[in-house]
Amino acid sequence: MSTATQEAVHRPPLADPAQYRPGRTITQWSPEDPAFWRSTGKRVATRNLWIAVPALLVAFVVWQVWSITATNLKDVGFGFSQSQLFWLTAVPGLTGGTARIFYTFLGPRIGQRRFTALSTIVLVVPLLWLGFAVQDTSTPYGTMVMIAALCGIGGANFSSSLANIGFFYPKQEKGNATGINGGLGNLGVSVVQLLTPVLITSSVLAVGAGQKKANGSEIYLQNAAFVWVPVLVVLAAVAWFGQNDLKVASTPFSQQKIIFKRKHNWLMTYLYVGTFGSFIGFAAALPLLIKTTFPAYSVATYAWMGPALGALARWAGGWIADKLGGARVTILSFVGMAGSIIGVITFLPAGSDQGSFTGFFLCFLAAFFFSGVGNGSTFRQIPVIFRGQHLKGLTEGTPQYAAALRQAEIESGAVTGFTAGIAAYGFFFIPAMFANFAVTSAMWGFVAFYASCIVVAWWFYARPGAEAPS
Repeated sequence: MSTATQEAVHRPPLADPAQYRPGRTITQWSPEDPAFWRSTGKRVATRNLWIAVPALLVAFVVWQVWSITATNLKDVGFGFSQSQLFWLTAVPGLTGGTARIFYTFLGPRIGQRRFTALSTIVLVVPLLWLGFAVQDTSTPYGTMVMIAALCGIGGANFSSSLANIGFFYPKQEKGNATGINGGLGNLGVSVVQLLTPVLITSSVLAVGAGQKKANGSEIYLQNAAFVWVPVLVVLAAVAWFGQNDLKVASTPFSQQKIIFKRKHNWLMTYLYVGTFGSFIGFAAALPLLIKTTFPAYSVATYAWMGPALGALARWAGGWIADKLGGARVTILSFVGMAGSIIGVITFLPAGSDQGSFTGFFLCFLAAFFFSGVGNGSTFRQIPVIFRGQHLKGLTEGTPQYAAALRQAEIESGAVTGFTAGIAAYGFFFIPAMFANFAVTSAMWGFVAFYASCIVVAWWFYARPGAEAPS
C-alpha cells in the first residue's frame, strides 16, 4: 500500500460543515489547530461570544436591580429601616453566589445555546413580580426579600456563560475572550444604575400607576423591572436560534468534581473573591453608601461610574495578562485596591470633619478600576495553571498529552465557574458588613484581606520558583 493510500486510510473523517451553523450541536472542535481556527473556529466562536455578551449583561441588570430600587423605597412610602434596605441589596448576592455553583456544572453539561436561552428566559419571573410589588406600599418586607432572592439568580448566568465560552477559544485568546464576555457582561451593573433613575421617571413606559414622593413628584418604580421583560424574551430567542452547543464541553459532574481536590482551585477562588467579590459588593453597596454618607450628592449621577470603569477594566485586565502574565497583573491589582480603599477611608466623614466626597468618589473609582483589572487577570491565570499542571512532562502529539489537555480544559472551565460562584458572595457580604458594622471598620477589613491576597499570589504564582507560574 502506497504512502498516500496509507495517509488516506488513517486521515480522520472531515467534519460536517453543517454542524457549525447557528442552532446546531458541534461534535468536532479543535481551536488549537491553526488551520481550523482560521477557516471555521474563529467565526463560530465570535458569533457565540457576541450573542452571550448582551444576554449576560441583562442578567447582571436583573441581579443588580435592587441596588437602585432599594434607594427609592422609603421615598414612596415603604417603611423599611436603613438596615433592611442594605439587606435587600445583599440578598441577591447570596442566591446568586449559590446558584452560580450549580450553574458552573450544569452549563457545560447542557450546552451554551440551550443553557443561555433557558437561564435568560426564567429571569422574566422575578422581574414581573418586582414590578407589581413596588406599586403597593403594603407589600410585606418578607415578600420583598423573596423577590430579591429570585433576582439573584441572574447573577448565576455568569458562571455558565464563562465556563462555556472558554471552550470555544484557543489558549492564547482565552484571556481576551473571557475578558470581553465578563467585562461587557459586568456592564449590566452600570446599565441598571445609569438607566433606572431615568426609567422610573418616564410615564410613557409605565404599566400601572405611579408612586408619589414626599415632595409631590411622581415616579414609576415598576419601570425598573417591566422594561427588561421584552428584552429578555428577545435575547433568549436569539441565543436559542443563534448559538451552538459544544459536544466537547458536555462533561458529567463525575469528571468535574475532581476540582474540589485541587489546591489551585481553592487558591484561585481566594484571589477571585478579592477581585470580583469586591467589584460586585461595592457595586451593590455604593448607591446606599453615597445616600447615607454624602446625602447632598445624587446617587443617579455618580453610582454607575464605578461599575462601568471596573467592567471595562476587566476587558483590559484580560488582554494585559495575556501579554505580561496573569500573576503579575493580579498582584498589581491588589496593591491598587488596598491603596484605593485606604484613600476612601481618609476621605470619609469623621466626627466634625464632613469628609470630601470628591476624594471619596475618586478613590472608589480607583478601587473599581483595579478590581476590574484583577478580574481579568485571575481568569487568565486559571487555564494557564491547569494546563501547566496537567501537561508537565508530557510530549505534545501523544495520546497522553491529548487526554491531559482535555482534562485541563474540563477542570479550567469548572474552576472558572466555581470561583465565580464563591466570589459572588461578595455581593452579599459587603452590603451586609455595611449594614452591621461601621463603614471605616469594614473598609480596614478589606485592606487586610487584600494584603493576604498579595502574599498568596506572589508565593504560589509570581515569585521565582513558584509552584505554578502564571
